[in-house]
Amino acid sequence: MKKLIVIGLAVCVIPAIVANAADAKESYEKNCTKCHGSDGKGQTKMGQKIGIKDFTDAKRQEALTDAAALKAIKEGVKDKEDKTLMKPLEGVTDEEAKALVAYVRTFKK
Repeated sequence: MKKLIVIGLAVCVIPAIVANAADAKESYEKNCTKCHGSDGKGQTKMGQKIGIKDFTDAKRQEALTDAAALKAIKEGVKDKEDKTLMKPLEGVTDEEAKALVAYVRTFKK
């Protein structure tokens, strides 16, 4: 009986995790690549203009907490003069935002 429960949970949970990862990649490509680049390095015209940090840099990844990344996704980012550097991602759920942060973490080298 326990084996059936474990197998049943695995069959339900694993596809959901994979779907979230695929959705997060699609969301990143749609909403983030213009500035952050498809590789997360921020070496795009817009990324260089506003000083995007390199998500492949392990030190940068370590310095960026999940809470800060989630806040940036949900609320956007402003500079010291209150100029918008990144608009919030409209309509994103907490789960979608968490999946997006997890996807960004995959850029770390």
